[in-house]
Amino acid sequence: MTPNTTTADLAELTFRLRHIEKPSRYCGGEWNQVKKDLTQVRLTFALAYPDAYEVGMSHLGLRILYHVLNERPDVACERAFCPRLDMAGLIRREGDLLRSLESRLPLRDFDLVGITLQHELTYANVLFLLDLGGVPLRRADRAGRDPVVLGGGPCALNPEPMAEFFDAFVIGEGEEVVGEIVECYVSWAEDAGPREQRMREHRDDLLRRLARIAGVYVPSLYAEQKQPDGRRWAGAPLVEGVPERVTRRIVADLESAPFPTRPIVPFAEIVHDRAMVEIMRGCGRGCRFCQAGIIYRPARIRSLETLKHQCDRLVANTGYEEIAPLALSCPDYPHIEALLEYMTTAYAQQHVSASLPSLRVDQFSVELAERVQRPRKSGLTLAPEAGSERLRRAINKNVTEQDILDAATTAFEWGWQRLKLYFMIGLPTETDEDVLEIARITNTVRDLGNEVLGPRKSRLTIALSVNAFVPKPHTPFQWARQAGPEEVTHKLGLLKGALRDRRVKLSWSHPQQSLLEGVLARGGRELGEVVLGAYRRGSVFDSWCEHFDYQRWQAAFAEVGLDPEQLATREWQVDEPLPWGHIDAGVAAEYLEQEAQRAAEGLMTPDCFLEACSNCGVQRLVACPAEQQRNG
Repeated sequence: MTPNTTTADLAELTFRLRHIEKPSRYCGGEWNQVKKDLTQVRLTFALAYPDAYEVGMSHLGLRILYHVLNERPDVACERAFCPRLDMAGLIRREGDLLRSLESRLPLRDFDLVGITLQHELTYANVLFLLDLGGVPLRRADRAGRDPVVLGGGPCALNPEPMAEFFDAFVIGEGEEVVGEIVECYVSWAEDAGPREQRMREHRDDLLRRLARIAGVYVPSLYAEQKQPDGRRWAGAPLVEGVPERVTRRIVADLESAPFPTRPIVPFAEIVHDRAMVEIMRGCGRGCRFCQAGIIYRPARIRSLETLKHQCDRLVANTGYEEIAPLALSCPDYPHIEALLEYMTTAYAQQHVSASLPSLRVDQFSVELAERVQRPRKSGLTLAPEAGSERLRRAINKNVTEQDILDAATTAFEWGWQRLKLYFMIGLPTETDEDVLEIARITNTVRDLGNEVLGPRKSRLTIALSVNAFVPKPHTPFQWARQAGPEEVTHKLGLLKGALRDRRVKLSWSHPQQSLLEGVLARGGRELGEVVLGAYRRGSVFDSWCEHFDYQRWQAAFAEVGLDPEQLATREWQVDEPLPWGHIDAGVAAEYLEQEAQRAAEGLMTPDCFLEACSNCGVQRLVACPAEQQRNG
């Protein structure tokens, strides 16, 4: 097909997809899609998400960048997602390539391909995307005419495991830097000449220019450090003007930051199938296991009036029947009550309801949820994270057992009959007694439900979700050992033995999936060959349990002489070099070390809060006054 797809082309595409599951994943043409004449723009940019359409289209970051790029008249930004295996098979059988949804342009024909690294278990999918799109997998194999492959997202804060496959990474938030990248490319293209005439030397020149943009990391411009244990990562810069450490980009003023109020509305149901408005970025809670709480600092908010306007435009432009505020902790937004009141009343005649996706474990959060779910009560999720108060102090989770029981009691009194409790196992300093406390609290919540619901107690369901802790870079637990599969299985066995009520539904993450996630999260460049080896053995969609095959990964690790369990479970020293040491996330290493020590001692650090900067008025994250005084 040509970029100028006709109605006949779409009819042909529909005919080809007649035996494909959910063909709407691949058709494009959705409401609010932006499709430009590619002959009238100076640059084409593919936003590629390394997972299925319904997952990628739920990602707010992709929607924001799609809006930002397409606001420019000189840029055509289009989307591509990982096809499921049936569609991938069709593409390969027909000798075709993975194409964008808007103009049916193959990935290899775009100028820039930006791939979101949201989760480590999508790393093999990155190669799947590039391979199907006709883009050479290794950056070293790309010629002058090949697209520049950019990575971004939270996993880019340790880019080294995927450094072999990306030309450059965006470190941090992308709304502003993506425009600088576009300007850099357009300026370079004028000097480099027509695409078909570009040589490798031209490509190298572009990468040097990109590396001078704040927040852009170009792996090929750094020497490689080799450690005695075989780990490899970036060393000193090879080119003058390239920074030794790449500093994370942040959008300082969220209030004036661009936000899509005319987002694409998919034909098919997606994971988060609703209108979303970002009310706040960052978090002041300081949970020591949480990477998002670190890499999205400082906390910033949008004003209530701005959010009302954005909600109005979203409802008018999408037709969604549900709208939700989005933040790491929605109840921490200072105007959350007024915002929910507006959401639940302003669109009542249009039958648009509000939802609240992220809650704290307290009565206030339950009260907020009651407002938006009245009169329909679906389910309520509370996340104590750890079973004992001692362990919650160690992870800096400011939740007491009484908070949990009060929140559960209030939920039952207001009519909820299904509660979901979320915990982690394998946390630093955890003992078997801490694990058994999870079961005890769950059984106590069940007993409360029986007491409060009375005649309705037969409908009570407690969904207990337990995931294995995975230490992440740039957190106080970045040095912590990870529990191996046998340890996790033992802890799950303790829970199963202590939970006998059929109304308590226990679910858990696959221990080997968690192990792999941890190895990839904290690895270096030595893992590039592992990811490539696993992909060549058939690994794709590893975050989907039905597709995950650990034996493929074991074989890939063995091929390069690495033991994944040994990598994950070893003790890390706080003074050893880290693969992500050249990435500045904006939080001092001394602070992380201090927090790790406080965790070992079972000491909490008070929550932070939002305060307006005296110079610019922007809401920023600061320590509470008591903590400021204690630290001088």
